[in-house]
Amino acid sequence: MTRAAVLGAGSWGTAFAKVLAEAGTEVTVWARRAEVAEVIDTTHTNPFYLPGVDLPPVRGTDDHRVALDGADIVVLAVPSQSLRANLDRWRDDIGAEATLLSLAKGIETGTLLRMSQVIAEVSGADPGRVAVLSGPNLAREIAERQPAATVVACSDAARAEAVQKACATGYFRPYTNTDVVGCEIGGASKNVIALACGIAAGMGLGDNSIASLITRGLAEVMRLGVALGAQPVTLAGLAGVGDLVATCTSPLSRNRSFGYVLGEGGSMQVAQEATHGQVAEGVKSCTSIRALAAAHQVEMPLTDAVHRVCHEGLSVREAVDSLLGRRIKPE
Repeated sequence: MTRAAVLGAGSWGTAFAKVLAEAGTEVTVWARRAEVAEVIDTTHTNPFYLPGVDLPPVRGTDDHRVALDGADIVVLAVPSQSLRANLDRWRDDIGAEATLLSLAKGIETGTLLRMSQVIAEVSGADPGRVAVLSGPNLAREIAERQPAATVVACSDAARAEAVQKACATGYFRPYTNTDVVGCEIGGASKNVIALACGIAAGMGLGDNSIASLITRGLAEVMRLGVALGAQPVTLAGLAGVGDLVATCTSPLSRNRSFGYVLGEGGSMQVAQEATHGQVAEGVKSCTSIRALAAAHQVEMPLTDAVHRVCHEGLSVREAVDSLLGRRIKPE
């Protein structure tokens, strides 16, 4: 039987642990807080991050060494900006042949590295051992066994297939891909566009506006992805369009919800409180994605506007006016 260690007990880490277990994989979940680990281990629930959901008999622990012991697949389910520090503590206990699977969606601040690059750099693992998972995967819906699909990307096709088999269920359909760059750029960038869509919705703008933001946001994502070596077909698929639509339109999306509060006139602090302290990855990633785009001379006006709203004090009305005031040109 395949053994998986899920390092991170937030909503998505917990939901994915449920998927793995229901696919027949033996699962241990590591939680940073001892009380979360204990509840997972003893009651097979996680009321802190996924209330009302019963888990299969997964094991919970706050000792990463227990989780990593004998793990064939190491699932990294912590926020993108804390991945490096956590992995630095975990790396010596990761098996030499284990596949490292990233659920994190972001670009590291400062280094501008994708998560798979951070993992390879910190762990010393060959990039062929590093896989990423990305798609329209809202944790609550998947935990409720609502049908969904995803992409498992790895340069080693055999490892991607092994992960695919470890998480395939009747309601969760994973596809494989070798385009790691495309999956990661799609996954990171969509959080920023979702913030923009949330802002627009909070301002009372309608479906035409949201559809326009999603479409022009996709253009930004594709420009950046292609500049970094991604395949356009990847960004037209589940890890691009699929993830973008789900995150930009669902009230279950933390990034959209965060942006909605800003659009209503709320402050960054109020928006953080409204999302119950859970991480809206796009708030930090908008800055690193903007810097990455600048380094590759890629124009991303929506991303720039979101950064300026979140970090430079630009009002949401000024952001909309700046976007509408841009030079008209062919699509």
